[in-house]
Amino acid sequence: MGLLKAGIGALSGVLADSWRDYFYCDALSSDILAARGFKKVDKRSSNTKGSDNVISNGSIINVNEGQCVLIVDNGKVAEICAEAGEFVYDQSSEPSIFYGNLGDSIMQTFKEIGKRFTFGGSAPVDQRVYFINTKEIMSNRYGTTSPIPFRVVD
Repeated sequence: MGLLKAGIGALSGVLADSWRDYFYCDALSSDILAARGFKKVDKRSSNTKGSDNVISNGSIINVNEGQCVLIVDNGKVAEICAEAGEFVYDQSSEPSIFYGNLGDSIMQTFKEIGKRFTFGGSAPVDQRVYFINTKEIMSNRYGTTSPIPFRVVD
């Protein structure tokens, strides 16, 4: 019974995570240095059962002005983008049936089902999106109690 549950969990998990996702971050105020990105899910979404820590191949990340995005894959920084606009993440280890070559995507999806089966049906990855505030933080007090003169020495 446990093997059947793991197989069903692996199949349903891979299919739920194979949708392309859209990540965003609201405007970061001047007192926030970094924030975690959110998946856009609304009442019209078909993908309501996808894992929070899985970014499928071909997902789009919206980078606002004054922000930098860091994509972390299993604790390692996989991508950095500081250019405003939509960033397509196409280096993910999680396949998507809806992005790239269909034949290759289907083969990668079956491999992912086998990998998840060995982990009891759950995703063996932890992928996250972080947004870094790159705007100048005004009135940020630091330094010494008395001013230090700045001199250029030839």
